[in-house]
Amino acid sequence: MRIVFMGTPDFSVPALRALIAAGHEIACVYTQPPRPAGRGKRDRPAPVHAEAAARGIEVRHPVTLRRLEEQEAFAALGADIAVVVAYGLILPRAVLEAPAQGCLNIHASLLPRWRGAAPIQRAIMAGDDETGICIMRMDEGLDTGPVLSRATTPIGATDTAGDLHDRLAGIGADLIVTALDRLGALPPLPQPETGASYAPKIDKAEARIDWTGAAAGIDCQIRGLSPFPGAWCEAGGERLKILRSRLAEGQGAPGEILGGGRIACGEGAVELLEIQREGRKPQPAAEALRGLRVEGRLG
Repeated sequence: MRIVFMGTPDFSVPALRALIAAGHEIACVYTQPPRPAGRGKRDRPAPVHAEAAARGIEVRHPVTLRRLEEQEAFAALGADIAVVVAYGLILPRAVLEAPAQGCLNIHASLLPRWRGAAPIQRAIMAGDDETGICIMRMDEGLDTGPVLSRATTPIGATDTAGDLHDRLAGIGADLIVTALDRLGALPPLPQPETGASYAPKIDKAEARIDWTGAAAGIDCQIRGLSPFPGAWCEAGGERLKILRSRLAEGQGAPGEILGGGRIACGEGAVELLEIQREGRKPQPAAEALRGLRVEGRLG
């Protein structure tokens, strides 16, 4: 098939690679414009941009698709279908209708649960037992279109958003190739409104750990916000980013260090597994806490 691929971050790259490997023609790649990054704050192309450019594929990065000239340029590509995964722009009706067979989205949740920008993080933060990938035919709503196929994966007791991100990216890449192979045989199933939920972007204000909360919620917060922005607390006048944890036995005052990396919560305890100190690389929690010479508790 002749495909327009629309994606931006690392999560999108495996799908682009899989479509190319499956023999599909990538007519053009749409992605977000280069952004300042690194110490020098020089413009850096997005991961999908870099991948496409390395393969000699035309790359476009308009700041909006609402202008008539952009919509005409998109339609002129004569695509059979568009594949969209974590692109970052709203597609107006003219773009949705331009490819002969419409636009398919690779969405990282089991729709209608977790429509929106941060489905991977929100699934972990909510304590969900499983999540997955849906291949959805796009409409003008926010992740409301009918679903063509889906695949599930359990959320493990120590899975972080980073772990799940990488696993789901691979699942999505496999599923979109299969979906395109079987496109005419996959009935589009409308999403039920029952069970619909929204996954808003992560606000950095959500990252501060309140040790008076229940251990289960704190553990989900830590894992759901790892590696970015990273749940954090304070110790010895330093901000600590907590990257990995698991539930543990123990009781004490909220924030009290119980030994063995265990921290008391308002109810129960969590065991910290990996910590990143300011200006340093991640390290095992026990090592980080020893180096800090923390006395008694975390703030």
